[in-house]
Amino acid sequence: MTDTIYGPGDTLPDIALETIDGSEVRPSDFKGRKLVLFFYPKDNTPGCTTEAKDFSALRPDFDAAGVALLGVSKDSAQKHRNFIAKHDLTVDLATDAQDGGLSDALGVWTEKQMYGKTFMGMVRTTYLLDEDGRILRVWPKVKVKGHAEEVLAAAREA
Repeated sequence: MTDTIYGPGDTLPDIALETIDGSEVRPSDFKGRKLVLFFYPKDNTPGCTTEAKDFSALRPDFDAAGVALLGVSKDSAQKHRNFIAKHDLTVDLATDAQDGGLSDALGVWTEKQMYGKTFMGMVRTTYLLDEDGRILRVWPKVKVKGHAEEVLAAAREA
């Protein structure tokens, strides 16, 4: 597993993601406000559900701090809609392209191993971007417990 190849001071590639309504969103669409971009492996899995619910619970605090939230996985827009409905999520979710997407460019879609099997998967990673789209902080290989609170604190301090 490799760590992300973009770090503080870098600007993310401006690669389009698909929103749940089928439109496109890009990192540059958030210029003028801070953005938390959190990449997660799969909708409706325990860790991913907890992470999305934690960010949803803190959304009013992120909004008050002028920080947008966007969760990204390779799940389809329909799976995202179901995930949002099932768990009453308030965070915005986007779908990354199956091949050549933003997660590929960032190095967070990578080869993983579990139970002796090798497969491609998302490494849970969070980026905090400033108002100009530059990376302020990266959390690679995120542990979910307390993560949303830590990101909120960092966003408020930045």
